[in-house]
Amino acid sequence: MVILVKINEEKLREWVERFREAREIRRRHANWEFIKSQSPRIRVALEYYIETGDFRTAAKMANMGVDEFVDMAKDQANIPAID
Repeated sequence: MVILVKINEEKLREWVERFREAREIRRRHANWEFIKSQSPRIRVALEYYIETGDFRTAAKMANMGVDEFVDMAKDQANIPAID
């Protein structure tokens, strides 16, 4: 059985643009000195979060709880949470 899904290309373009804008805001506001001073595991997790906005996976990568990771990303790394 084949199910065809009609994708609204305009909506898809809007979503892609929103993700790009959010990533750019995270990049621009991030405290890169703090990020670069972290251990490789934390640094990679913070960079992943900046690029994707996926704090749950980033927290797992950092071996931290979600709340702990988000607090560090927001308060110390200065990465804004974009909804």
